[in-house]
Amino acid sequence: MRDVAVVGFAQSPSVRREDSRNEVEMLMPVVEEVLAESGMGREDIGFTVSGSCDYLAGVPFSFVSALDAVGAWPPIQESHVEMDGAFALYEAWVRLQHGDVDTALVYAFGKSSPGSLRDLMALQLDPYCLAPLWPDAISLAALQARVLLDSGRITEADMAAVAARSRRDARDNPKAQVSGDRPAETLLEEPYLVAPLRLHDCPPVSDGAAAVVLAAGDAARRTSARPAWIRGIDHRIEPQALGVRDLAHSPSTARAAQVAGAGRGPVDVAELHAPFSHQELILREAIGIDGGVAVNPSGGALAANPMMVAGLIRVGEAARRIHDGSAGRALAHATSGPCLQQNLVCVLEA
Repeated sequence: MRDVAVVGFAQSPSVRREDSRNEVEMLMPVVEEVLAESGMGREDIGFTVSGSCDYLAGVPFSFVSALDAVGAWPPIQESHVEMDGAFALYEAWVRLQHGDVDTALVYAFGKSSPGSLRDLMALQLDPYCLAPLWPDAISLAALQARVLLDSGRITEADMAAVAARSRRDARDNPKAQVSGDRPAETLLEEPYLVAPLRLHDCPPVSDGAAAVVLAAGDAARRTSARPAWIRGIDHRIEPQALGVRDLAHSPSTARAAQVAGAGRGPVDVAELHAPFSHQELILREAIGIDGGVAVNPSGGALAANPMMVAGLIRVGEAARRIHDGSAGRALAHATSGPCLQQNLVCVLEA
């Protein structure tokens, strides 16, 4: 296997509504920033891959117009996944294993504000039994939270503690959308949004974009003083039918973490893509994260959750800790689908 590292990461500020810019205009400064950070020009990129969702844009093949942000002339090698950008990063990592190119640009974008994201996500459900009922994303997450609470493994106070810590940590993240310093006790006084979830247990609706540059071997060493080497990466999926899953556990995350080698050494930082507060608790247990690990120091998806981007941001934030020397080994997680249906785990080392 070729050694591949994250050598650059950039993201736009996550905002509730990006009224003045379209997707290309959101992406262009992000792409420019990540290329500058990695010391590369567009001509130095061997492979380009993106992650986005046509349903957010409301038009088919929206990723084609987004190529204006990276420039497709002279012709480039390009691909796209209709998923979070973290899964596009996995494709780029596989592509670099072929050995004929040494660098890859991965970018993701999402504008959730034009429509009702809560209802839109019903389109990803089983088209025969679930989608015709139009269960919204928050109601499905609430069902999962209720299963977990009824199992006796967590309490609503545990969920509020996750939300309070995430918002507190987000104060140090200039790209975050939501931050604050309210203690968990006062959060529990808020009314339910969809029981047992309160507003702070749910992710904000965010518009945003992010980009990562990967480089292999000597190319990574030339472009970064401290590359974040990908030492393991894997993703697994649960059955689509929610009724055949144990929603209180995430065996796909546990398996992906095992294959990626999460348990082969201590982890300093873990960036977990947990859009809902109770999901962080499920992921901690599945991966085997103890209390000594800094979890979501960026604030996580509870502070900023641009659809199709938040998972790639987790990888970028974990890599950033490697780059600045604050971590020697970091773990990033990304999810897609309802109730942690598909999960990716990436282990990064200095």
